[in-house]
Amino acid sequence: MQKLTVPTFVKWAGGKTQLLNQFELFLPSKINRYFEPFIGSGAVFFYVKITRNPGYCCISDSNEDLVNLYITIRDNLGELIGILKEYKKEHMINPKKVYYQKRGEFNTTKDILLKSALLLYLNKTCFNGLYRVNSKGEFNVPMGSYTNPAILQQTKLNEASKLLQNVTIKHMNFEKIVNLAKQKDFIYFDPPYYPLSLTSSFTSYHKDEFLDKEQKELAKVFQKLDKRGCVLMLSNSDTPFIHKLYKKYEQESHLYLVKAKRMINSDAQGRKAIDEVVVTNYKPKKIIQRVLTI
Repeated sequence: MQKLTVPTFVKWAGGKTQLLNQFELFLPSKINRYFEPFIGSGAVFFYVKITRNPGYCCISDSNEDLVNLYITIRDNLGELIGILKEYKKEHMINPKKVYYQKRGEFNTTKDILLKSALLLYLNKTCFNGLYRVNSKGEFNVPMGSYTNPAILQQTKLNEASKLLQNVTIKHMNFEKIVNLAKQKDFIYFDPPYYPLSLTSSFTSYHKDEFLDKEQKELAKVFQKLDKRGCVLMLSNSDTPFIHKLYKKYEQESHLYLVKAKRMINSDAQGRKAIDEVVVTNYKPKKIIQRVLTI
């Protein structure tokens, strides 16, 4: 299968760009209404928009800064690009000074346009493209080592903006999806993954944790929407805890393993391909085995 390029404009923990060829095997051939409550890098959303062209799309996240960036790219791209051009010039003159100055601005400004530009700038220049905040909600990732960071990817931003037109973008918790989704709607869940170990958690991408309690609540939402007649797909880590939460679907042969190479890891050895879980409440027409490989 020829790899399709999607205009993901941020690097985000758990991004799905590398898994799109595998996900094509899971996705329904036709999607009328699409929901994605953990938008992240938007790779799956962009792929669905390009290949399925749903009549209605609603993307959302609990990370307000990320949501505002999507809205800004949809509604105010020209001004955003103008600011990023200036940031790029400044950064090339004195990277370290400018980075920490911009990081400080990001943590204090209330201006949505400015904060969106700062988020995109920091995402391209910080260590490993990581989004991490402290208990006060302050972005605290140190500067990364880049010779020529991609601060302004204008072609990609233009394409993303076009695909985001007429898309509903909401800042909300995943639980509120139950108030929006109807029978036959397709919903893709890509939550912060349950940690493989106590030291490997990426759930600190936001000041609000996403551990046992939140994962259990998500599983309840999944089951509630299943009973409503929604078409569901969920990604998570391959752990005993996740298998237990979705035991019903595993027993029905609706739990699959895919291979992913996780790139946001300070240890290069930790970037090897690992198994991840995909759970559905339907039998994908194109799946002939329950373990897929890249």
